[in-house]
Amino acid sequence: MRRGEKFVLCIVAACVLLCSCQKGEPKEKVSLKLWGPEGNQELLREMSDEFCENYKDQAEIDIHIGVEDENDFKGDYLKNVEGSADVFSFVDDQLYELVSHKSLLPITFGTDKVILESGGEDSPAVQSAMCEGQLYACPKTASNGYFLYYNSEYFSEKDIKSFDQILKVAEKAGKKVYMDWSSGWYIYSFFGGAGFELKLNSDRVTNQCNWNKKSGKYAGTDVAEAMLRISSSEAFFSGNNDEFREGVEKGEIIAGVSGTWNVDIVSKTYGDHYAAAKLPTYTIQGDQVQMASFSGYKLMGVNATTKQPEWAQKLAIWLTNEQNQKRFYEKTGEGPANIKAAQSQSVQKSPAIKALLDQRQYSIVQNVGGNFWDAATAFGMIMVSGNKDNLSLQDVLNDLVEETEAPLKEN
Repeated sequence: MRRGEKFVLCIVAACVLLCSCQKGEPKEKVSLKLWGPEGNQELLREMSDEFCENYKDQAEIDIHIGVEDENDFKGDYLKNVEGSADVFSFVDDQLYELVSHKSLLPITFGTDKVILESGGEDSPAVQSAMCEGQLYACPKTASNGYFLYYNSEYFSEKDIKSFDQILKVAEKAGKKVYMDWSSGWYIYSFFGGAGFELKLNSDRVTNQCNWNKKSGKYAGTDVAEAMLRISSSEAFFSGNNDEFREGVEKGEIIAGVSGTWNVDIVSKTYGDHYAAAKLPTYTIQGDQVQMASFSGYKLMGVNATTKQPEWAQKLAIWLTNEQNQKRFYEKTGEGPANIKAAQSQSVQKSPAIKALLDQRQYSIVQNVGGNFWDAATAFGMIMVSGNKDNLSLQDVLNDLVEETEAPLKEN
């Protein structure tokens, strides 16, 4: 081939290559279905549109959004996993059953970043989304927990650090301090704070509980006696949530352990004196012990049968990133699970959310089997009554543990 012919062929090849590059590869077409609660629909649409715009150079993405309640998600989802959404939000106490049905896709895309931004592998937020060391969802919000509401007209910031002092101030004012001891959710705060354990066995159904132990720094009876000293105060009041709201509204309750679901009535009634803080310490064997708590999270998960596993994971991560968790807070009032979002100025301005986040370091994820709740209620009622029948506290705790650890009864 002559030199001129070679030159012409090179020019033609270059033109072909240039045309090919200008035309580009056809974009991937991606269709995803997203489920979320009714109150989040508008916000989810905005976030999804932004997701599509962000990745428009990589794919043509179409996201269909539907309504599904987070609390009742599990039941509807497991009826028809393949026909359900690719991405969805749900409450963390449903995680283990979803995993056991192999219906959740493990998060393998951007896992390290999700874990780091949620506080690290040992944080309650991350633990709420993990099973056997594997991340199965992205933490979305951190609002299901409890802390102390108080009326600053009566209490100083120093007063609310100690349960003893809180009761003393309320007694002097002729007012009440509230905590629901009919629920094991709150009773845990005393035993958990003193280092006692309550957790699920490997079967994820039955429990381990050592609240009746006799040795160690504190015995179980030490905790029970501490609770009896609290309930003996004329200022102490245990009741249900409606009774708490009514007591606050009437001006009878000036401090109480509750959660963000009551911020409306507390902030309205206490007005300029509305305040909140992490749980106080309580006295056990002369020591001041920080009260612990259960915490709960909302998560964003991915369907194990999705036809777009990478894009579905990208969407779940996008919806739960720092900026979008701030937006969920601004829209719904639910605290962020993302550490940086939780430290933002807008979030820290909320007394309730700040108190909840301050309590987070003393909380664990609620992973408890069904038998615990009735057993804890029976124990709590004995404590509220002041142990009027003078029962052996060790026997009472033995009964609590025996029932808590018993196999579930078949219906």
